[in-house]
Amino acid sequence: MQLETLRPNLWRWTAPHPDWRPLADDGTPISWPRDVGCVLYVTPGHAVFVDPLADERDRAFWTWADERCRGRAVAVLETIHFHRRSRDAFVERYGASTDPPPPVDALRFALCDETMYWLPEHRALVPGDLLLAGEGGELALCPERWLGYLSAKPSAAEARAALAPLLELDVELVLTSHGGPVLEGAAAALRAALAPR
Repeated sequence: MQLETLRPNLWRWTAPHPDWRPLADDGTPISWPRDVGCVLYVTPGHAVFVDPLADERDRAFWTWADERCRGRAVAVLETIHFHRRSRDAFVERYGASTDPPPPVDALRFALCDETMYWLPEHRALVPGDLLLAGEGGELALCPERWLGYLSAKPSAAEARAALAPLLELDVELVLTSHGGPVLEGAAAALRAALAPR
């Protein structure tokens, strides 16, 4: 597990996904990295986890998390149903809510079965599967075949159009689940990812 402090009271960590395999059933390479990103945002009154994943035996992590949750109401949020991860363990441990507390904004994209979270204090966007980050800090829409797993089965063009309201945000950080966090040039990277093709 790798833990990174991004801003005061904002952390991102990565953990190996237990369902990850290098190859799919048909022998093609899996198109997402083994380690997936998770976020913790703390305010004076709340500790907010987004898509958390943690090994229940990792004492150092849980000690770290307990310290940040102490004296605060805890919320555990998921961006998409594929990201259930360790949600239930966090909810049980902290008696957590699954609703976003203020000042966290839930941005729901029904066509894409995803809710992204906007953290205004840090101008940080936390997506689920729809936006992926490359090694150079660029963003991309997820592979079109991923969209086929969604109930509406949108095309890439339809998904980009649905996400267009994100361009109105003054984005400084994009904390993706797949790929590294985008810490510089996030607004330009988001515009490029959502530009019509």
